[in-house]
Amino acid sequence: MSDHEQQQSAPRRGKVLEALVRAERKLFTRPAPKSAKARMKFLRTRAGGSTAAVAERLGTSRWTVERYLAGKLTKPQKRLQAALVEATESEWQPQVRAQAATSRGMMVEVTAYFGFTCTGSSDDGRERQITTDISPTYVKQILELQEAGATEEELHPIVAEAITDSYFTEWGTRADGLRADFTSVSSISFRF
Repeated sequence: MSDHEQQQSAPRRGKVLEALVRAERKLFTRPAPKSAKARMKFLRTRAGGSTAAVAERLGTSRWTVERYLAGKLTKPQKRLQAALVEATESEWQPQVRAQAATSRGMMVEVTAYFGFTCTGSSDDGRERQITTDISPTYVKQILELQEAGATEEELHPIVAEAITDSYFTEWGTRADGLRADFTSVSSISFRF
């Protein structure tokens, strides 16, 4: 498969997935490796020493990975550079993300169209801008789905449930039975 075909077939992340990645990267307590050689060494370590596994993950040849590790190549092309950054940062400091998920929860700020389902509801769906806390329980579920490779569409229901629980029903103290779904996400950001 050519580089162009790989770029065309690579799925583009949606707004929720991108927002999760941005929030996670702000948690890093140590800077991720910067040079191509340092990134390759880190990924090789995470792959148990296998340059073949690193090459497969980055969509390049084992020979190319070995040349970067030896310092013979230093400036990756755009596609390889993007893959290196993505792979390194997705593996960097996983314990920091896990701690945030279990202890603090996170804040979500979203502008999207919210529609409602509830007996006796008179509130029609509309675009809303909402900022609210998400409990650690929901954060854990969201991050587990993300790590399992969930799509944007698979994440929407759990994020909507988390927002419903904290914002619309105030942790179960009002609007019993309300369910909110969101679509047409204009913007979203998370903060741990």
